[in-house]
Amino acid sequence: MKKLLCAPLILLAGLLWAGDTAVFVDLGFSQDGRTYMFGQYGVQTGSLKPWAELALVDVASNSFVTGGRVSYVHDSAVQAGQDGSGALYRVIARNVPLADRHGISFLLQGQPLYIALENGSGNDSFEFRDFERNASFRASLVASYDASGSSFYLNLERTGSDGSKRSYTAGSRNIRRAGITSYRVRRVISSPRDDSLVFVIEMKKLNADGSTGIRYMVETLKL
Repeated sequence: MKKLLCAPLILLAGLLWAGDTAVFVDLGFSQDGRTYMFGQYGVQTGSLKPWAELALVDVASNSFVTGGRVSYVHDSAVQAGQDGSGALYRVIARNVPLADRHGISFLLQGQPLYIALENGSGNDSFEFRDFERNASFRASLVASYDASGSSFYLNLERTGSDGSKRSYTAGSRNIRRAGITSYRVRRVISSPRDDSLVFVIEMKKLNADGSTGIRYMVETLKL
């Protein structure tokens, strides 16, 4: 029996260490809905050191607040079976004053309106609904790739309960990112005040060793 249990445990440890894949964490809004915080964490390829990042976003301007990006890399490798989440807990604990200064409440998370399937195909165009407001949305992600890097932006059309339509654009086609090979909308979150949306974007990046890693960013949009 012990031999039968040993192999799955070794396999699990290998899966947890494989690749350079981040985990996205929704850390909440401020009470007034003006600021949003998110985090991500993972384990570095090669060194196996756990890392984490925090980011504070000004929702209206769709930009990071001043001093609102914090990163941390632990000085030693994770142990077998660990996923790197301890690095996130440490960086959150160290930056509680930053969250407090911007009124972030970890309990004031948004309402998910759209979640992409884990192993689904790409979602350059997709639709979702806000059933509480009886509003529907049609979104598309437009990306471009060339030797200088890649960029993307989002088009959004909102249809209200009265049939009225409004169009929005989020992101910038002028920001070029080196090494990013694809973009995908993983989820859409409505703020507790129902006046803005957060698009969680998964980015696949090419590492120096030829492997592929995953990082996250967000685009915010006032409705």
